[in-house]
Amino acid sequence: MTDAERQARYRAARAAGVPIVRNRRPADHRGRARRWTDHVTGLVQAQVEFAAWLDSLPENLQDSATAEALRAICELDLSELQAIVPPRGFGRD
Repeated sequence: MTDAERQARYRAARAAGVPIVRNRRPADHRGRARRWTDHVTGLVQAQVEFAAWLDSLPENLQDSATAEALRAICELDLSELQAIVPPRGFGRD
């Protein structure tokens, strides 16, 4: 849709009295340090879920590609990511 088409549609809706509804995504107001912590926490939780999935795989699927992928995920060492404390920003360290 070109800008002219969008503008014409907007003007037609306004002339017809149709209320304009704008859906906006909520802004993420978390700081970078908080987002980092939340993402690392999410990775750790996902790794725990994948470990549980690997443990519950039937014996006949232990040599499958799925099991290999789950093992690779479970073997990742996320402790280095957990140890990182990102800077809080200029003048707040």
